[in-house]
Amino acid sequence: MEEELRGKVVLVTGSSQGIGRGIALELARAGCDVVLTGRGEDKLKAVSAEIVSLGRKAAIHAADLTAGAEPAGLVAAVERSFGHLDILVCNAGSARRGNFLTMSDQDWDDGFELKFFAHVRLCRQVWPLLKKTGGSIVFISGIGARTPVADYMIGATVIGASLAFMKALAEIGKKDGIQVNTVNPGSVDTDRFQHRLAIIMKKTGLGEAEAIEQHRKELDITRFGTPADVAGMVRFIVSSKGGWVHGSAIDIDGGQVGPLRMMAYD
Repeated sequence: MEEELRGKVVLVTGSSQGIGRGIALELARAGCDVVLTGRGEDKLKAVSAEIVSLGRKAAIHAADLTAGAEPAGLVAAVERSFGHLDILVCNAGSARRGNFLTMSDQDWDDGFELKFFAHVRLCRQVWPLLKKTGGSIVFISGIGARTPVADYMIGATVIGASLAFMKALAEIGKKDGIQVNTVNPGSVDTDRFQHRLAIIMKKTGLGEAEAIEQHRKELDITRFGTPADVAGMVRFIVSSKGGWVHGSAIDIDGGQVGPLRMMAYD
């Protein structure tokens, strides 16, 4: 357990499952107490029990952060439970895939509302708390804006907006002593990945192992990620070892995003 993180309080949005759950558990292992939030109270209770079994404290606040007053209510719950906040992980939110010509305005609104606007509101609400503790914000965005494709147009656009917001927020963070960064996961084995895998298996007739390998080759990656991979990166960033990382968008994707090409000069 890292002594520097012992007793720090972290708020993880979308922490009832998948990457958010993985981050919450990883930071609990590092010594943090955790505030869990998401829409599914039963799943939050299950993650809370896991954190308590690790010897740390956990509080849950089931909420739909797209409701205008909920970010403020969540921050009030953090203060009631722990009195301070050291780390905010903005993980909640996903966007619908589909045909640009048939997706509705509501699909676009939904895509932006949770992953972008809810976290903008939440960052504004927690900023005074993080300024007091010299805290950190980590956005969990994705590689969609780096590798935009037609059937994930909403997600790619939302992620692009999130990256721009992070970079601008990091400018304020330099002045106020708050670290701000983004982690961009590639293809991670979560429930959403399993759903996509089932579609591939149905379409191709392949078994699970064969479908995974075919998809890996199509993406040209070393392997598919796990929530623990992403959580480990977050743990590094918020530790003293990651203290010089600021205003950065870190891809963690098994090589899915192509390498930057260096320009040659004569």
